[in-house]
Amino acid sequence: MPPPYATQKQPRRRTFRQIVRGVRRRTRRAGGRVRRVWRRSLQLQVVTSTLVISVTVVAVLGVYLMQRMITSVVQGRLVAATAEATADRVLISGYLNQSIDDPSKQSVNESDRVAKNASDAPIDRAIQALAARAGSPDRYTAIIRDTMMPGEYRATYNIDPRSIPASLQDKVRKSDINAASSVPVSIYYKGATASVPGLAIGVRVQGVPTTYELYHFFPLTEEERMLSSVRQMLVVVGAGLVLLLAAVAYLVTRQVVTPVRLARQAAERLAAGRLDERLKVRGEDDLARLATQFNEMAANLALKIHQLEELSQVQRKFVSDVSHELRTPLTTVRMAADLLYDNREDFDPVIARAAELMQNQLERFESMLADLLEISRYDAGAATLDVDSVDVRDVVLRAVADSEALAERHSTRFDLRLPSEPCMAEMDSRRVERILRNLLFNAIEHGEGKDVIVTVGGDRDSVAVAVRDHGVGLKPGEENMVFDRFWRADPSRARTIGGTGLGLAISREDAMLHGGWLQAWGSPGEGSQFRLSLPRVAGAELRGSPLSLVPPEIEMRRTWRGHMTPVLSPALGDPGLNGGPHAE
Repeated sequence: MPPPYATQKQPRRRTFRQIVRGVRRRTRRAGGRVRRVWRRSLQLQVVTSTLVISVTVVAVLGVYLMQRMITSVVQGRLVAATAEATADRVLISGYLNQSIDDPSKQSVNESDRVAKNASDAPIDRAIQALAARAGSPDRYTAIIRDTMMPGEYRATYNIDPRSIPASLQDKVRKSDINAASSVPVSIYYKGATASVPGLAIGVRVQGVPTTYELYHFFPLTEEERMLSSVRQMLVVVGAGLVLLLAAVAYLVTRQVVTPVRLARQAAERLAAGRLDERLKVRGEDDLARLATQFNEMAANLALKIHQLEELSQVQRKFVSDVSHELRTPLTTVRMAADLLYDNREDFDPVIARAAELMQNQLERFESMLADLLEISRYDAGAATLDVDSVDVRDVVLRAVADSEALAERHSTRFDLRLPSEPCMAEMDSRRVERILRNLLFNAIEHGEGKDVIVTVGGDRDSVAVAVRDHGVGLKPGEENMVFDRFWRADPSRARTIGGTGLGLAISREDAMLHGGWLQAWGSPGEGSQFRLSLPRVAGAELRGSPLSLVPPEIEMRRTWRGHMTPVLSPALGDPGLNGGPHAE
């Protein structure tokens, strides 16, 4: 049985997880915004790149200069310290080689007078002489050790013997007499809490009756203070130089990016239809010439668009006028053709056959004339919708019923796959039924007598109808061309059902008028599939389709091949295949 406090900790744990997830979401959003700003701002990219390169160069140069300066200062200090240590060694060697009972050989200089006031031991006189020569611990300090008595030493200014590193002691003991060795050390003073950086020079000195170890310690406090000041100065100067370079890059890129940004904004406004948009031309440099060429291009583009609009209006008016004007003579010809067709049994076989051909061609001509009138309405922007809430299944059944006679003549059977529940949507049932009839007629014509599958699907926001045939299919690149006016995949192939070549073009216009999509998929030898997707609510934006554009059996085959080979399935690689408006 869990302890009673376990139920009290669980909400806290969930709250902490929620906080972590919230922080992660905000971090990802902030990172996304930064990436978008970075990708869209050329000026930011140039300034940031300049800043990074400047920081790198300044840092490398600063480190190099600092290392050279440290080496120069330390080397100079080492040379001076070695000279002073050598002079002290000569002096101390004289003291250490004197006998205690032979005061006549003592030096009479100031160091000797100071030493005479101290003990009569040579090592004591030597250490007193060193203290007198140094004058101050800030200059240097020293330690003298008797090799026969390792624990005994003499030091100046309370220097701690632990300042002598073991490595230096080994070097001094193994080196020859009067051969100096130097190493960087930390100098410790008795009673002090911190060490001081410095240089140590050790040498063995011959004395009476034994040898001595002489260690000089030169503090580098002043040099360290000077190098610290130089380091701070390099950092300040480097930061100032980096900021100056960034400011220069900002100003330079602004001079270049600002005209480019203005040109982009003008191009966007020009693409939006504001054909009077122009750029201001300043100077005679490359950007000024770019602005001049842009203005000339905009002027030529506006002129061409105006000419095309006029030509399009003339063409639309011509098609509309011709279509309307043809109705009157067509009606007369139709009446005469009906009369001849009704009495064809009284004619000889040749004339009767001519009457039948004339009747069929008149029907096709009437269909083409009706399609031309419908196209002219779309071109003129006069097409409207008569929206009503209908069941898509009923619309499909009516379209299939109208196509049954044609399907029987081509030995084609319909396979309907309708949902069991009502599939309601707001649409113009007359136009949607016409779309479906055109799709069914197209499937019958190119299906080569095989079954045509009609599938209806729906989700919360949209409905879709897919018409699948198993005929010749479409070649790559023909998925969009199939909706062009009067387009045929094989121009040498005659139309078997007497179509006008405008059915799919009108169907696409009807779908777009509903705010929907009409898309095609096809593959040679595997047939084709057309998918009509419409929003459930009229005027709503269509974001996806409940049916896949690629037939399920083809998709399963591609997925299986994708598992066998490292090729990405189109349905997984392109979201448009499953519902996007750019499916292929």
